[in-house]
Amino acid sequence: MSGSDATSETPFRPHSSHWGVFSARMTDGCLEVRPYVGDPDPNHLIENFPDALRHHARVTQPMVRRGWLERGPGPDDRRGRDEFVELPWNEVLDSLGGELARVRDNFGPSAIFGGSYGWSSAGRFHHAQSQIHRFLNTVLGGYVRSVNTYSEGAAAVIVPHVLGNYVDLTKRNVTWEQIEQHTDIVVAFGGMALKNSRVAGGGISRHIERGAMARAARRGCEFVLVSPLRVDLPDEAGSEWIGCIPGTDTALMLALIHTLVTEGLHDRAFLDRYTVGWARFAQYLLGQTDGQPKNAEWASSITGVSADVIRGLAHRLHGRRALIVVSHSLQRAEHGEQPVWAGAALAAALGQIGLPGGGFAYSLGAIAYYGRRQNAVPIPTLPQGRNGVRDFIPVARIADMLLNPGGPYRYNGQTRTYPDIKLVYWAGGNPFHHHQDLNRLRHAFARLDTLVVHEFAWTATARHADIVLPATMTLERMDIGANSHDPLLVPMHPVAEPFGEARDDYSIFADLAERLDAREAFTEGRNVRQWLEHLYEPTRLGLIERGLRAPSFDEFWNSDGFDLPQEIDDGGLLRAFRNDPDTGPLSTPSGRIEIFSETIAGFNEADCPGHPAWLSPTDAPSATAPLHLVANQPSTRLHSQLDFGGHSAEAKHRGREVAHMHPSDAKARKILDGDIIRLFNLRGACLAAVRLTEGIRPGVVQLPTGAWYDPDDPDDDIPLCVHGNPNVLTRDIGTSALAQGCTGQLTAVQVERFDGNLPPITAYDPPQSSQRKATRTS
Repeated sequence: MSGSDATSETPFRPHSSHWGVFSARMTDGCLEVRPYVGDPDPNHLIENFPDALRHHARVTQPMVRRGWLERGPGPDDRRGRDEFVELPWNEVLDSLGGELARVRDNFGPSAIFGGSYGWSSAGRFHHAQSQIHRFLNTVLGGYVRSVNTYSEGAAAVIVPHVLGNYVDLTKRNVTWEQIEQHTDIVVAFGGMALKNSRVAGGGISRHIERGAMARAARRGCEFVLVSPLRVDLPDEAGSEWIGCIPGTDTALMLALIHTLVTEGLHDRAFLDRYTVGWARFAQYLLGQTDGQPKNAEWASSITGVSADVIRGLAHRLHGRRALIVVSHSLQRAEHGEQPVWAGAALAAALGQIGLPGGGFAYSLGAIAYYGRRQNAVPIPTLPQGRNGVRDFIPVARIADMLLNPGGPYRYNGQTRTYPDIKLVYWAGGNPFHHHQDLNRLRHAFARLDTLVVHEFAWTATARHADIVLPATMTLERMDIGANSHDPLLVPMHPVAEPFGEARDDYSIFADLAERLDAREAFTEGRNVRQWLEHLYEPTRLGLIERGLRAPSFDEFWNSDGFDLPQEIDDGGLLRAFRNDPDTGPLSTPSGRIEIFSETIAGFNEADCPGHPAWLSPTDAPSATAPLHLVANQPSTRLHSQLDFGGHSAEAKHRGREVAHMHPSDAKARKILDGDIIRLFNLRGACLAAVRLTEGIRPGVVQLPTGAWYDPDDPDDDIPLCVHGNPNVLTRDIGTSALAQGCTGQLTAVQVERFDGNLPPITAYDPPQSSQRKATRTS
């Protein structure tokens, strides 16, 4: 069905996205969307689709950067500055196949980095990251991979040392059902903002978080928000707001524990039976090792929270069903391992871990996987094949890798070496959203021989590529939507024809595999429909094993989807551990909660000692950059996806991303509500609109990520981003030598009113291109 010949009688067809299940249809060439009827709190992000589907930012045909076409592969600082040449599919695929063979044969697959970090499609088959990894594994023998995520890079490394399996802590622990029924008080360090919990990889059919908090609050549950931003908990929670200085949560947690211990309010029996290392930690806590007790007065001078408020909160936690929540955002900063560890220590001191609705719920509210029951049958999953390359990097160290081939770095107790990467292959992601210090990233990409990108729109990553292959959007292909913690299995019907010459990733990789004599290995002889039937089969068999109705694939495909059975809400391994730590030990070295870790202490990392500790940040406000910048997730899009969509565009002001700051900080700079401001530090500068609010701590400016990078002059080494991407300002260092996680949440900046001529927004305009054929020089 094409949009041009659809009529008003065209039925709505089911589809899914990471931000919600929905249905859609084309009517007189325009896309209509409506949310899933069973969703109690639909996500408005689906409103980005109609304007985005046929937007001029779409990539319409294969493109090759002129410099790469004329001079061949090699380092080139013209990436991101060069024009592109339109070429036919066959010619581009021939050239790319030859380049992949050159790198594989001359340097081996360990010279290829399979990036594709990003969310891409909710579909289980057309998941771009799975497609590219399958291609690289089955066709080229493997690739250098990344581990962990930009969201949870520090937590994913520290948690196994302290609490055991990371998935058990985040996905099989405290649920929203438990909070509604059992919790007396929730202290949310960093908050539980709905903009975060309204998305999940694979889609979400029922947004339950707002309602769950409202029902818990009506029952009498207290919510306490510890954050510089008042909006980090919804109004329905009726929360008390403690506006701490950004990045100081660890000090506050230590002071809460200190109050409990010095007043005899901690649970000694729990600590004795379920933890190891408490005595070593207590020596630090009480100041016996460094002369500084971590008391409320000490923490007040660091956090900006009064000592009386700190002591009062500790008293309110004692003897109640208390839940300690630590958000992803806190560990996306220097020393990000510490608030995660300190939060676990606080929950242990309260003796609440493993109780229904109590204990420690790391990242609850960060994504819609968490706080829900797990499905009881498998969901469709594309096999990625075996990776013959063992090398990897922590995901946020990509620029370090490209700039320092062969250089050493520390990670999780090991000294590792950065690989020498010649080719980066990216599909379904945008590092110019995720990564920090974008000017440094530009220099890193200039070091490559070749950068290949599959993309449906002209992101900054596509603009820096050598070969850009136009990919379809999710609405232009068939797939299956599924999420391991949402019951609805969704048939994702295409509702529009591919735009321009766009192809789906599977088709592109299949044709490339043929050029490398490996089509059969990649496709296994299946077309898209046959793959969907194949991937659906384990789900159907799982239903049969449970004695449940198991629709055939055809029945499923011709329906609006159906609910899968879910596991009971049993509290997971932490509940089993509490019930009997001897028969249900944690997967830590000791089998217990490790308040002091001999393993981590043995790594001898100065920036991550063997117990939770307050470590002062090195990127703190100064005379030249006196304000904290909080670069958090946006509310009008998922990361940078569909930034040009209607819902995202409507929230901008004068075409710019909107920052927030306190009226007192604005007044000191003669800034008014609605002005355009310039945010800057030594790493870069950007423009943004500004809104003034009492709901932000003084001394803090907030600018969400996701506005497409838009340099005023790409030829400058440190150009002004005119659109409002805060990652031109953030610092590209690891959280510590332990985890090497992303530190993009916080940095220090200065802000001034911008009074110059306002540059145009060109981020969505296709780059300069030509149809002229070019001949590569020898």
